Amino acid sequence: CSRVFNRITLIVFCLFLDKSWMHTPEALAKHFIAYNVKFLGHTEVDQPKGTEVVKDAVRKLKFQKHIKKSEGQKIPKVELQISIYGVKILDPKSKEVQYNCQLHRISFCADDKTDKRIFTFICKDSESNKHLCYVFDSEKCAEEITLTIGQAFDLAYKKFLESGGKDVETRKQIGGLQKRIQDLEAENSELKKQLQVLEEQLMIAQVPPGSSMSSKTPTDIFDMVPFSPMTPLVPLPASNGSAPPPPARPTEISRDLFGAEPFDPFTCGAADFPPDIQSKLDEMQEGFKMGLTVEGTVFSLDPLEGRC
Repeated sequence: CSRVFNRITLIVFCLFLDKSWMHTPEALAKHFIAYNVKFLGHTEVDQPKGTEVVKDAVRKLKFQKHIKKSEGQKIPKVELQISIYGVKILDPKSKEVQYNCQLHRISFCADDKTDKRIFTFICKDSESNKHLCYVFDSEKCAEEITLTIGQAFDLAYKKFLESGGKDVETRKQIGGLQKRIQDLEAENSELKKQLQVLEEQLMIAQVPPGSSMSSKTPTDIFDMVPFSPMTPLVPLPASNGSAPPPPARPTEISRDLFGAEPFDPFTCGAADFPPDIQSKLDEMQEGFKMGLTVEGTVFSLDPLEGRC
């Protein structure tokens, strides 16, 4: 009991006083820490936290791996890349990302304090919103990996608190501006349609009875040809008698009533914001508020829990 108490006390001390971490903050903020491990797989669990929850998941996955191993299948090796942006699970050769677990979605992380090999974490899936327990077999560095995940979570949470308020306000303003621009563009398009209808009605009203519209171009009260944005301009002959140059092809980019390209804040900046900004920020805040529980426990409870 004293060992477990000391272990938890150490973790709480690290999380709140930011001391005794294994890596520098720059290593996790600007780069990542990589580990080569064996991946036993993942399984759905019904709770985001709990020692008994991960024990059942480890027992289940180890049993499945024992069956596959008896059939001649090997446990796949993967590379873990841990940073403040999440825990990535990659193919060690091709570097293809198999899973990308964001830190605010990771709620529980534990390692086997007797085996020193097995560690696991629970992450909420971004698509199904189900809680999945990932289980790994490392070379006696399970505790180091769980503490590294804990440190990355702590740094990510601090970064979210430091920049979160400003980012929330900025992204709200950008979202509001984008909505206003879309409304103005829609209003501009509707006004152009109304203007075209009025000009066509004016042209019909100015044609004398019995005359043809094609015989003479109608004019307004100032003896000017009515302007129509839908009527192409006719080029005048050049002074030297040569044919006028062909008109320039219209560009494919739509423009507003001032002739400027529509402003799109989602493509003009360095960062890509999600369509539902507030929902994403609320999700991150909820995940960080739940916190990450890191603890050491015992997974090897029966013969099935032997080495893989």
